[in-house]
Amino acid sequence: MNIFDRKINFDALLKFSHITPSTQQHLKKVYASFALCMFVAATGAYVHVVTHFLQAGLLSALGSLGLMIWLMTTPHSHETEQKRLGLLAGFAFLTGVGLGPALELCIAINPSILPTAFMGTAMIFTCFTLSALYARRRSYLFLGGVLMSAMSLMLLSSLGNLFFGSIWLFQANLYVGLVVMCGFVLFDTQLIIEKAENGDKDYIWHCVDLFLDFITLFRKLMMILAMNDKDKKKEKK
Repeated sequence: MNIFDRKINFDALLKFSHITPSTQQHLKKVYASFALCMFVAATGAYVHVVTHFLQAGLLSALGSLGLMIWLMTTPHSHETEQKRLGLLAGFAFLTGVGLGPALELCIAINPSILPTAFMGTAMIFTCFTLSALYARRRSYLFLGGVLMSAMSLMLLSSLGNLFFGSIWLFQANLYVGLVVMCGFVLFDTQLIIEKAENGDKDYIWHCVDLFLDFITLFRKLMMILAMNDKDKKKEKK
């Protein structure tokens, strides 16, 4: 028997029998909005890095937070859909602008860090998203408490490190944070499915959860790569 004659059934690979058709349509809207967010965020980052017209930092952070709160408090309905999509685009743009200083720092260290970090983040996000989609429903929802506890411990250690100034604690927070965010991709994806199955079809707000997961993953991976590249340059000297 020739194993190379076997045909791969791609339709079977993309079939999620445990997810209802209405939820599958909801997920399509979520990921279409996510793709829009990624494009708009990339535009915002480009505007900052190339033109410096919009200075990132406190103003962009406050602006993105304000838009996120505005989006959260605007009820989901057919009448408000276009308005909420506009708020989502504005939030994504200012989030991209907020990445500007970190992007400039990485470009100064080694420009190849950016495409490496983006491709790495995309692969991690895709793999964990598919794991959540193919897994049995609710199988990863137990991670919620564990992940929130880990986030609380990381926040406390970061605040404590303001006084200690330990590079080891800073690096540990980066690596642990990367693992925690991988867990959040699993948890948030299954939580979105569960909410949609129970009638919550707010695809715009569900997109925000995944977008923040991706951005946080990208930021942490970018910082890890920049830190490692900087250490290698020091060793060569």
